Amino acid sequence: MAKANIALDADEFYDIYGRKKIVSFFTLGCKVNQYETEAMAEIFKSSGYDVVRFDEYADVYVINTCTVTGRGDMKSRQEIRKAKKINPDSVVAVVGCYSQVALNEVLNIPEVNVVLGTKNKGEIVKLVEKAANANKVIAVEDIFKDRKFEELKISAQEGHTRAYLKIQDGCNQYCTYCIIPYARGPIRSRKPNDILDEVKRLKDNGYKEVVLTGIHVASYGKDLENVNLLDIIKMIHEIDGIERIRLSSIEPTFLTEDFVREVSLLPKFCRHYHISLQSGSDSVLKRMGRRYTTSEYKTIIERVRKYIKDVAITTDVMVGFPGETEKEFNETYNFVKDIQFSKMHVFKYSRRAGTKAADYPDQIKNSVKEERSKILIKLSEECELKFYRKFLGSTLNVLFEQRTKELDDYVEGLTDNYIRVAVETDLNIKNKILPVKLIDLKKDFAIGKIVEGGEIN
Repeated sequence: MAKANIALDADEFYDIYGRKKIVSFFTLGCKVNQYETEAMAEIFKSSGYDVVRFDEYADVYVINTCTVTGRGDMKSRQEIRKAKKINPDSVVAVVGCYSQVALNEVLNIPEVNVVLGTKNKGEIVKLVEKAANANKVIAVEDIFKDRKFEELKISAQEGHTRAYLKIQDGCNQYCTYCIIPYARGPIRSRKPNDILDEVKRLKDNGYKEVVLTGIHVASYGKDLENVNLLDIIKMIHEIDGIERIRLSSIEPTFLTEDFVREVSLLPKFCRHYHISLQSGSDSVLKRMGRRYTTSEYKTIIERVRKYIKDVAITTDVMVGFPGETEKEFNETYNFVKDIQFSKMHVFKYSRRAGTKAADYPDQIKNSVKEERSKILIKLSEECELKFYRKFLGSTLNVLFEQRTKELDDYVEGLTDNYIRVAVETDLNIKNKILPVKLIDLKKDFAIGKIVEGGEIN
């Protein structure tokens, strides 16, 4: 296929090539990145582009990168090269955290045409079209000069029944292992009216659940006047048509008695908290720069469980932090076993240049990290099964999302307390909330049966 000039406006392009311009996206990392990709996709569509899968021919490939781990950097580089192989004449734009903290590294990748950091994503179309007649376009700015939330609007999210809603950016915590504050800059909160306008658009497009996301959601409102996270949750709760509100992740110290008690009285607020732990050893937590002890964390978990019946509590746990001894790892193992999370995201410490921990002595061997990771993943699987088993025979409301890949003729969805449920049906129940009786367990989900006469929402 001949090289197409994407610098032409949409009508000229169609007249010459008999088709629309084509863009494709690949997203790595967190829910914030997923949200920003959806927002960029809407901008491209409004500029006359068709969006296709990443393995298809496109005029523009956008790789939205993550740099939390070295693996994220490596994966970003792989996808950049893959895009150029599909269409050697394409414009490849690399955006996000990896670009922000490793500009020169990204610039040295010959396949890259556009480098954009973690701000000004609303300019993405203009930048890639400028690159059609330029060798490289660089648009990475000093993120620490940024004090304003970048508004990226979304009205629909392809293939989703739950809508991610970015309400905050940046982080002021500076944990010793984490590169994200350097990639995302200081905290910036989205204005309440802009959040509520987007929720209403999502509701008008049929979404029943919104998931509040951000780099450090607990910081929401600290840079605004007279508003905090609880306030915005209550405002969203008032919007008719939204049936569920979920938090993507929350710092444990934010979960005060007042906050937990207040949200426990909101029927739309999901009984699911992802409460970051990182380590179950006090000495490791101190080296990480975390702002709580295991005793304080346990008290917070007990508080959540006291107010919210059948709550799901998930978490992040890191293994192999510099200097982590066998004793400290065993402290973590015993602590998380005692807490009995419903699921754990286990990940291996990744040395990130520019962070304090990168210069710590006693860096742990990869083989040790791998062994410890496997031990905790096995424990996580046991805890998840135990949590699911508690609900066998119970009837829970499920928001159905998609056909189940593992089982033919099954449709899957989530309960409000984050149980993955699959039911056998040939009915179109996507985006419907239905009562389901849980009758059996498979590896990653519960098998359910829709309760006859159950009211469809």
